[in-house]
Amino acid sequence: MSEARIDKWLWAARIFKTRSIAADACKNGRVMVGGTTVKPSRMVKVGETVSVRKPPVTYSFKILKTIEQRVGAKLLPEIYENVTTADQYELLEMNRISGFVDRARGTGRPTKKDRRAMDAFVAPALEGFTGFDFDDDDWDDDDD
Repeated sequence: MSEARIDKWLWAARIFKTRSIAADACKNGRVMVGGTTVKPSRMVKVGETVSVRKPPVTYSFKILKTIEQRVGAKLLPEIYENVTTADQYELLEMNRISGFVDRARGTGRPTKKDRRAMDAFVAPALEGFTGFDFDDDDWDDDDD
């Protein structure tokens, strides 16, 4: 097989969980081949580079083999090569670290996991901080 539909290839290469999600991503302009947005029926060939935007990151894959049937996860290195740049992964890591700051309004109280993430984020900033000393004579109000 020298060609495959892009939506089928994205599903078979396990980039998207279902083929309909892959087709929707193509329709919404989140999949590009060679810098051009594509329709789900676009045929892809070996050697082409596919860019998939999953906010906040844009992943890039070089096609090594065109398939339309889903394969096991162990066979993925034969199907594509991940050529995503390092700055995209840094962006993903920064978003993961600071994700709790950008909580959606109305999502309720932070979970125990969210609280621990906030504590881990704030702890290095508070390192060496001993607190305020309120026993100083400057704070006495009785000296009026």
